[in-house]
Amino acid sequence: MEPAVAEALVGEAAARFRPGRCLRLVVKIGSSLLVDGAGAVRREWLASVVGDIAARRAAGQEIIVVSSGAIALGARRLKLERGGRASLEDAQAAAAVGQVALSAVWEALLAGAGMTMAQVLLTLGDLEDRRRYLNVSATIDRLLALGAVPVLNENDTVATTEIRFGDNDRLAARAAQAAGARGVVLLSDVDGLYTANPARDPDARLVTVVEAVTPAIEAMADAGSGSGLGTGGMAAKLAAAKIAGAAGIHLAIADGRVMAPLTRFAETGRGTVFVAGEGAGRRKAWLAGRLTVVGTLTVDAGAEAALRRGKSLLAAGVVGVVGNFARGDVVAVAGPDGVIARGLAGYDAGDAGLICGLRNEAQAAVLGYAPRAAMVHCDHLVML
Repeated sequence: MEPAVAEALVGEAAARFRPGRCLRLVVKIGSSLLVDGAGAVRREWLASVVGDIAARRAAGQEIIVVSSGAIALGARRLKLERGGRASLEDAQAAAAVGQVALSAVWEALLAGAGMTMAQVLLTLGDLEDRRRYLNVSATIDRLLALGAVPVLNENDTVATTEIRFGDNDRLAARAAQAAGARGVVLLSDVDGLYTANPARDPDARLVTVVEAVTPAIEAMADAGSGSGLGTGGMAAKLAAAKIAGAAGIHLAIADGRVMAPLTRFAETGRGTVFVAGEGAGRRKAWLAGRLTVVGTLTVDAGAEAALRRGKSLLAAGVVGVVGNFARGDVVAVAGPDGVIARGLAGYDAGDAGLICGLRNEAQAAVLGYAPRAAMVHCDHLVML
């Protein structure tokens, strides 16, 4: 590809995040950018980010911030080893102390630029449970309407290993879904996705535009966090890109090590942009972005083919039921080669197990009541 053509494509990809084309943007900031090696806030750098936010708001763009850093800040104050991550208890204690300090810094800097900060702490369940998800969505909508800047973080003080996002990249993508955002920018200590880890491979090349997160793209990811302060890595960022893409939300990985990183990204376009398609409706996007399920329905090849044509999942095509779920719970649908979809169960696990493999006319005698139209209706199912 000619250099001029490649440059134009990169510029067009980055332009998707400008105020005129993205009215609501989520910006994620990692611990390694916000906190230095000694555990102190990089205040001058953060002030430059606040300047970016102020400029974008003046241009008509609503900004939601996802900010890491609480554990790193708390660990310094409590003098904990390994940045507060030696144990779950240390991380929770560090978060309890550090979140206060983190909020104070954000509040002071945003107020200094004439903006009001709103703190929103979330757990995995807040975005996995449909009712709580809708409540988060409504709260963020109202805060933005009132002119506040929502600053989100995982509530690490109460989150446990089993019920946490584990990284703020995926939280940012899920929050973008809930907020109805059109773009997510992950400010990182690398300037994008490379064909290999650039720290170990001098021939690694920056991938500027990704149309789909394919297995080949996933193979480029490095799951490690280079700074030792955060929990994410390139694998987490690719997972976030898939969550965002399911809702038609563009996602960019941009270099956060520079001053005024949002301005720099807008000017240079340097980074990796994951271009989203049209995306599913908001309910199906919520299903696609979920990180947990409570059961699995295994289907045969014929049922898988029907699902890929947009059909509902019928009991006749189900060959196995695993889990203890109730009607309306979110379950995975697995084909012969692995999980292919996610949807809302039409039956409790017990009844689903009774009728799996049976055609509709044979189900009433087993259930003792008239069967429903489908095991998972196509309106409540999303392919992955």
